[in-house]
Amino acid sequence: MIDVWPVTIPQLTGGEERKVYVYVPNAYRKNPQQRYPVLYMFDGHNLFYDSEASFGKSWGMKEYLDKTRRPLIVVGVECNHHPEQDECGGRLSEYSPFDFDDPNWGFIKGRGRITLDWFVRELKPYIDENYPTLPDRSHTFIAGSSMGGLMTIYALTKYNKFFSRGAALSPALVFGYNDYYQLIEKSLIRKGTAMYIDYGEKELRYDHLKGIFSHTCGLLVKKGVLLESRIVPGGFHSEASWERQIPFFMDVLFYDLKEAE
Repeated sequence: MIDVWPVTIPQLTGGEERKVYVYVPNAYRKNPQQRYPVLYMFDGHNLFYDSEASFGKSWGMKEYLDKTRRPLIVVGVECNHHPEQDECGGRLSEYSPFDFDDPNWGFIKGRGRITLDWFVRELKPYIDENYPTLPDRSHTFIAGSSMGGLMTIYALTKYNKFFSRGAALSPALVFGYNDYYQLIEKSLIRKGTAMYIDYGEKELRYDHLKGIFSHTCGLLVKKGVLLESRIVPGGFHSEASWERQIPFFMDVLFYDLKEAE
């Protein structure tokens, strides 16, 4: 089942409402005592319903979870849809922890720290209180694509005491990659932290991005992250391509997590 309810994030967009989507396994109805790991995801409007997805195609998360019966709660939060230069900022601002300049978008004020603070201080406590979660760090995951993938790397390094596993699909590492290098190098990564990171073959057309991808992976491995990195054959920067990667990153999220299965 999927619950959908409105929420406000005053620190980011005042009293403006956006949607939170919460998938709970169907098995919970038969066994209300069961508790589940939780996967928090960015761009929640793109996860479950084609009719609400930005480009008319969702990740198909519900179909995958129903079919495979993965014992997992998924919490997706709709992104900020404001234009980037609006006083509230837009998705790039909300999903970047660092300020950066871009030739197409101009100056972007990074407010990703505000976003993640809200996730861990307000959203997670609410989910743990109202849903059948396993609230500890080892059962708390995070994932996203593009800017959401960038935020996943940020969350798993800067907020490592909250998240143990993550999946960053096609992360937008071209925005402020030197800041990310420093972040990873300075972060305290706990033992057993695992991450999945990928790019589609069709995305890696430029040697510059290949170098950023390779260097980022190297830094994560050096910090002791259990890393699975992939170049997806024929993969694009799209929901349809990311949907096909769900089985791969789910295996990483559930790696050696026998008690949750």
